[in-house]
Amino acid sequence: MFRLDALLLGLAAQVVSAYPQEAVPKLGAVASEADVCSKIGADILKSGGNAADAVIATQLCVGVTCMYHSGIGGGGFATVRSKRGEYEFIDFREMAPAAAFQDMFTPPCSNCNFSLIGGLASGVPGELRGLEYIHNKYGSLPWKQLVMPAVNVARHGFRVNEDLIRYMGSETFMATDPSWAIDFAPNGILVSLGQTMTRKRYADTLERIADQGPDAYYHGEVAAATIQALQRSEGTMTLADLANYHVKTRPMTSFTYRGYKVYTGSAPSGGAIVGSIMKIIEGYDMSSSANSNLSTHYLNEAFRFAYGQRTLLGDPDFLDIGAYQENMYSEATAAKIRDMIQPDRTLEVEAYNPLGYEVLTDSGTSASVASDQSGLTIALTSTINTRWGSRVMVPETGDVLNNQMNDFSIPHATNDFGFIPTEANYIRPGKRPLSSISPTIVEYPDGGVYVAHAAAGGSQIITEVAQHLWRVLDQNMTSAAALGSPRMHDQLSPNEVVFEYSNEALGIQGWDNQTTAFLASLGSVVAHTERARTSGQGLRILPNGTFEAASEPRQVNSGGYAV
Repeated sequence: MFRLDALLLGLAAQVVSAYPQEAVPKLGAVASEADVCSKIGADILKSGGNAADAVIATQLCVGVTCMYHSGIGGGGFATVRSKRGEYEFIDFREMAPAAAFQDMFTPPCSNCNFSLIGGLASGVPGELRGLEYIHNKYGSLPWKQLVMPAVNVARHGFRVNEDLIRYMGSETFMATDPSWAIDFAPNGILVSLGQTMTRKRYADTLERIADQGPDAYYHGEVAAATIQALQRSEGTMTLADLANYHVKTRPMTSFTYRGYKVYTGSAPSGGAIVGSIMKIIEGYDMSSSANSNLSTHYLNEAFRFAYGQRTLLGDPDFLDIGAYQENMYSEATAAKIRDMIQPDRTLEVEAYNPLGYEVLTDSGTSASVASDQSGLTIALTSTINTRWGSRVMVPETGDVLNNQMNDFSIPHATNDFGFIPTEANYIRPGKRPLSSISPTIVEYPDGGVYVAHAAAGGSQIITEVAQHLWRVLDQNMTSAAALGSPRMHDQLSPNEVVFEYSNEALGIQGWDNQTTAFLASLGSVVAHTERARTSGQGLRILPNGTFEAASEPRQVNSGGYAV
């Protein structure tokens, strides 16, 4: 059943993310949530650029057209494999300003939305410093050549597409707030499907960054405008916070899975949790269609144990968690957890999270992947956190600022499910909040890149990445087929497993009703959703050197290109 489904889903997803091929694609590949931006990345490859150049140009463009998810006012992480086969995990996550403190959002508060909306919600942006680091170490083309395509898209306009309309939903602030209305309601009415939208202030900002480099964002007029906008909205960030931001490199999370070599991020990202899931299910038969009910149960149990482990993670600059992280995805830990997992029932919540700590829910994000014929491969995820970030747009620059401070834990604020906040993720000045982002690269057992994958979708990123690896590595699916497969999610709190319904319009076949009924019979609380909240971008390199790119079918304006 899995193999046939893989073929059918692959064909359906490839229609969504189809790309013209005049020859066998052996130059490289790129995929992102914006087709127009993936085309820019592919053009960079065709013009002599490498994967680093392609992912930079792609992500800067994504920040123009998908401003609801990411942009230069945000931050993220990247997993990089150099052409020499060396790995690096780059942390350009936003950090808490120097004036931030542990109880700044602790209830009772006059407005408990301060961690979501307004200037206090924003951490110090890191995206441009991250892209700068990647360019300086791995890029080949001039910086300006990589930024100008995004400038042109912002200045000359892009189509108001189905994804943008869906994410706008019923929001009205884009028409009532003058800073937003310049772009979103230039004639007093919100832009509509099919119209051309421009972001000319943002284009001017990007062009300055193209000419002067990322320093133009962290110093001078752009920095001053950013701080003024935040402080007008009750924020405490300063020019010194911007000037002092720097990228960090973190240890890799690396492990084997059925002989494949898997490389992903470490805290404050979610890579170690992905590693825990994969090492747990490695001990089961996860490929047989005859075993699909039980393998789905085992996968869900792995989710629940891994999210229980996640509650003790945070910024490693403030916590001694190196040994704990490595133990999370060790063979010994996986074996102990499998001994606890029962084939005929699920367990009480306390078994997975005995300390009763809060299981954090983060959100938002954009993902991009790129690889080239030299072996240089980058999986990158960037975010402004929740949709539309803090809703603070800098009037002079058109920059949408993040609300990443909401990803910290808030003391004394037991969540709706009775879990207590985890001290590991409390706010500290200069600290970076815990994230689920898990950009991942997989190598063949004998070396050489096989898969690059990055996902968006907040706390559901981890389960999306694990399911993608499961479907590609265990079920031998293409990237497109894996992305077009139905998804499930269980993060322990709330205590439910959510299955995705079928969606004929998107070519997604839902979970088998027999499987969902089987999990319910084991005691799982089963729920359903019309559309998974996650989105992924992926590529594969086949043994003959052919590239395969695939984008997220749930984002109908996404695109993947192999050239």
